[in-house]
Amino acid sequence: MIKEDPLKRVLYIDLTKKKFWIEDRSELFTKYLGGTGVAIKLLHENCPYDIDPFSPDNPIIFAVGPLNGLFPIASKTVAMFKSPHTGNLGESHAGGRSAIAIRMAGYGAIVIKGKSERPCYIAIHSDKVYFRDAITLWGLKEGVSAGSLIRRREPGAGFRTIMRIGPAGERQISYACVTLETYRHFGRLGLGAVFGSKNLKAVVISGKRDLNVTNFKEYKQLYGDLLLQLAESEKMKKYHELGTPANVLPLVFSKGIPIKNLLTNEIADLKNISGETFAEKHLGRRVACSHCPVACIHLATLRKPYEDEPYFYRTVYLSYDYELIYALGSMLGITSSESILKLIEVVEEIGLDAISTGVILAWITEAFEKGLINEKHTEGLIPQWGNAEAYIE
Repeated sequence: MIKEDPLKRVLYIDLTKKKFWIEDRSELFTKYLGGTGVAIKLLHENCPYDIDPFSPDNPIIFAVGPLNGLFPIASKTVAMFKSPHTGNLGESHAGGRSAIAIRMAGYGAIVIKGKSERPCYIAIHSDKVYFRDAITLWGLKEGVSAGSLIRRREPGAGFRTIMRIGPAGERQISYACVTLETYRHFGRLGLGAVFGSKNLKAVVISGKRDLNVTNFKEYKQLYGDLLLQLAESEKMKKYHELGTPANVLPLVFSKGIPIKNLLTNEIADLKNISGETFAEKHLGRRVACSHCPVACIHLATLRKPYEDEPYFYRTVYLSYDYELIYALGSMLGITSSESILKLIEVVEEIGLDAISTGVILAWITEAFEKGLINEKHTEGLIPQWGNAEAYIE
């Protein structure tokens, strides 16, 4: 369908030698299915058997598929690596602008290996790759601080994505995530920790290539038909209006929502953390990934007072999903939507995977109750079901 498809090109980056090169790997994209198929093949080629996840030789691989950039909803990038959290396959998917940016930059996949001597970030602008010093960014919290500074330094052209880590990734916490476009993540399994082990603070990708289709009239008709079907779909309507938090009440009804580290299946006031409650009390805006008409990303507003300025507040936008509501809510015995948002904010700033964080906090609480751990292990903190402030600390 595409006259000159950049999908066949793979960008290789060596952080140790500060070198990069591009290879034509057409056979990968014709033989293997989608970004996942290509990424797993590249992982097989580049990841030595029994490698330590924090070794410079553990590759970070980003790959996209043939539908990315061409059709609606196809907006995910797949990341492959060896997971420091499990010691096994690390696979994570993220939306935002990442997939489109990679393809507009002219690549079907990117392979990053090696380790920088000092903190750095990679700026990929089409066929040019720059290794930027990031010593002044190291230690900054994820989100506003690091993201906004990189944004000012790298204006880019066309589609742009900024993938970055927070302090958790720098400290190689095994379930640290990578954040992109502020509200999307390569979560679970510790890609952020692999970034940190390479002294890699961020990856910026931008490009403005055209994907010239062979029959524009036919393509336009097909794109329009798909867009219309998605817009009229009841399932897509659900994801647009409430998103995955729509699952909370049905799971409460069926006693399927995780509560207090699965010690019980009942707790009062769970309606206070339903998708409907979040939408009524906190929903500030909806945003969408590139080429997606659904806009399923729901952003809550959290009003926070300035400590040194009475009666003056700032508004923080936080994305929330069903998984975050149970992991940082019901799993911890928390039934306050505002408390969940405060926990989400801290997790986002540090750069941790929110689901893993909630599960770990829940395990700690049960272990504390059963005497398996004590205040010596928690540095004086006492984890208690429903005590959001203790969990924040």
